[in-house]
Amino acid sequence: MVTKKDLTGMAQFLMMGLIGIIIAMVVNIFIGSTMMQTIISMIAVVIFTGLTAYDTQKLKNMAVTLPDNASGAMVRKGAIMGALSLYLDFMGLFIHLMHLLGVARE
Repeated sequence: MVTKKDLTGMAQFLMMGLIGIIIAMVVNIFIGSTMMQTIISMIAVVIFTGLTAYDTQKLKNMAVTLPDNASGAMVRKGAIMGALSLYLDFMGLFIHLMHLLGVARE
């Protein structure tokens, strides 16, 4: 799937959503509500899906705009940072999906 829409405008919204999720999770540590955790996981799946799309588009744009005379170190650094970013997106998505699937089985 390819989107023609520029997702850079979503970056600030997604980061604020991620910070909100982290704050809600910390609050839920003290409250201990399973319903709140389920709602947090539902929202987190949406946020991490958006972050995955944004980071993928960012990597694609970075590869397209990379100058021909770019040093190998610069290319490696960009590749490592991009891989780490996508890894964190997928891990967050996976963890919250597993929580939702676990709740559905109970």
